[in-house]
Amino acid sequence: MSVGTPTASGTAVDVTIMTRAELALRGVRTPAAVHRPDGAGPSDDGHFTLGGLPGGANAALPTNPDSPYAVRDGRVWLGEQDTGLTLTPVRRPRFYDLTTADGVPYEHIARLHGADVLATTVVQTCIRYAEADRCRFCTIEESLRSAATVAAKSPAQLAEVAEAAVRLDGVRQMVMTTGTTTGQDRGARNLVRSLRAVLAAVPGLPVQVQCEPPGDLAWIRALHDAGATAIGIHVESLDDEVRRRWMPGKSSVPLAEYEAAWDEAVRVFGPNRVSTYLLVGLGEDPDELIAGAGRLIDRGVYPFVVPFRPMGGTLAARDGVPAPSADLLHRVTVGVAAKLRAAGMTGADQKAGCAACGACGVLSTAGG
Repeated sequence: MSVGTPTASGTAVDVTIMTRAELALRGVRTPAAVHRPDGAGPSDDGHFTLGGLPGGANAALPTNPDSPYAVRDGRVWLGEQDTGLTLTPVRRPRFYDLTTADGVPYEHIARLHGADVLATTVVQTCIRYAEADRCRFCTIEESLRSAATVAAKSPAQLAEVAEAAVRLDGVRQMVMTTGTTTGQDRGARNLVRSLRAVLAAVPGLPVQVQCEPPGDLAWIRALHDAGATAIGIHVESLDDEVRRRWMPGKSSVPLAEYEAAWDEAVRVFGPNRVSTYLLVGLGEDPDELIAGAGRLIDRGVYPFVVPFRPMGGTLAARDGVPAPSADLLHRVTVGVAAKLRAAGMTGADQKAGCAACGACGVLSTAGG
């Protein structure tokens, strides 16, 4: 790796990691065949495979006509400088051309993320979506308003789509997330039903499930026993002031509940089979964010660090909140990756889920 490009603060940085950070934030001037508009987050980017980097090849990048990065003959250029990276759009999957037995387009049931990850939001509504409660970075219900999905996917629909995605397009893992529901399970009950159906249709498919900490922690064991490979319990920030400002509804769940859920999940699933998103750019002190990530790592929880990006339709985009700088993303990513390496944890070892895919962040490039 090349070292020596200074940041705005004068600190030397790894050029490769900085370039990957800039691509995550500024995007590329090129079209994408697979694009994910709206949804639960963290981005509405185009999906590509990015060559010439350590770590994973999946990359979710803004398709930005104003980006300084262009693609010519499959190579990424910054002005007249060849970055040494290659970029290939993920091809439109064949399963998108099909409809379920009850007439719903497969694309409305689950989407391709990266080159080989099938992702679905099992319940596309959330009890926290009223403006006073809504997470400012989330658009989970906007895809309903644009008729790009359906409110609730049945286990049979998910099984049908997963089988086709594996058979036709070589999907190798799946992510199931959900909007928060009213019960004590907070959405886990629907995930259990969906898991059982999918794994009956595609035995052995690695699946990550994602939900808020269930009020009854027995649901974590139920998700494991239904066949989940990994679990994401996403807090987004460890700073209570940031949580109240950015996630007014979700912050009503105390950090102590997250900690109890993480510990139970590590006990049930094992170390480095549990992850949580940490968003860079919400105003949290970067050194505190890195230190908090270290405490998560000590618990056996993988902190998937990704940049906040103001998706269209979010409250943050409406209010003009910008994405973080590449310098900030680089600083946090390098700091967290060093702690992950010291602990022997990588996203790839999660086997399924956002950290295993790595497309929305830069950690895999930095050795995490």
